[in-house]
Amino acid sequence: MTIGSSKVEHSPEAQSITAAVSRRTAAEKAAQPLSARLRKKTAIVSRWLHIYLSMVSFAVVLFFAVTGLTLNHAEALSHGEVVRNLNGSLSAKEMGPKDHPDTLAIVEHIRAKDGVHGAVSDLRVEDDQISFSFRGPGYSADTTVTRADGTYNIVETRAGFIAVINDLHKGRDTGKVWSWIIDASAILLTLVSLSGLVLIFFVYKKRVSGLFLAGVATVVCLMLYKLYVP
Repeated sequence: MTIGSSKVEHSPEAQSITAAVSRRTAAEKAAQPLSARLRKKTAIVSRWLHIYLSMVSFAVVLFFAVTGLTLNHAEALSHGEVVRNLNGSLSAKEMGPKDHPDTLAIVEHIRAKDGVHGAVSDLRVEDDQISFSFRGPGYSADTTVTRADGTYNIVETRAGFIAVINDLHKGRDTGKVWSWIIDASAILLTLVSLSGLVLIFFVYKKRVSGLFLAGVATVVCLMLYKLYVP
């Protein structure tokens, strides 16, 4: 082997040794039993999944951990609600035909004029009035429209930041996209838990104690449920 200023040239003898080592390594791998190779591959995949899924789901785990506490102590942490009464009126054109009022136009007019937001729910058309609600996380705007003259009243309630994140935790009035996020979060957390459980089987010094603690924690949770949950 000759070492120059910027290049390293390998002699034929060195190249022959390198090739021999590579062939020996490949032969040793091929000679391993299938069960040993599967066990090694499973350990590598489990470690990879556990590390990277944990990083991906870090924000999710943190959010649901914090909101689990705020949800469990909602009364102590929630601040006073802010309630507003809003009034307005709709023209005959905006109300639409008397027999078949244009509920979509009515809803969108009130949304634009009064700055309310959220998905519309509980829409009811009665002989004398139309009622519906705008709903979102920690928010509601209950609306009643009088069909005779087009006047309306809105009771808008903003329940505060804690109520918003609690509703996000529960998926309450959060829409379809947030529902998908909750589903994806549940799948991620399940994979993180299962990959961690699989991984403990390959940590030989901690395997017995780890599985023992997991079993004890499971039994304790079941006992607390049986003893203290009505």
